[in-house]
Amino acid sequence: MRDKVEEVLNQIRPSLRADGGDVELVDVKDGIVSVKLTGACSGCPMSTLTLKNGIERLLKEEISGIKEVVGV
Repeated sequence: MRDKVEEVLNQIRPSLRADGGDVELVDVKDGIVSVKLTGACSGCPMSTLTLKNGIERLLKEEISGIKEVVGV
């Protein structure tokens, strides 16, 4: 499942990098994906929206079994 998550994150990365940020996969366990937003994304006030409405939504759409995405 980790490889599938990385593939989906690679689809998201160009948008994040365009704004000076990125996302790093930390762990995938029991349907919970842990990621770390880096660069400009790490301190951005919109990071929660990016995490939940962007990354989590896409991962849930693309991969069955994803329950939640959490930032660490």
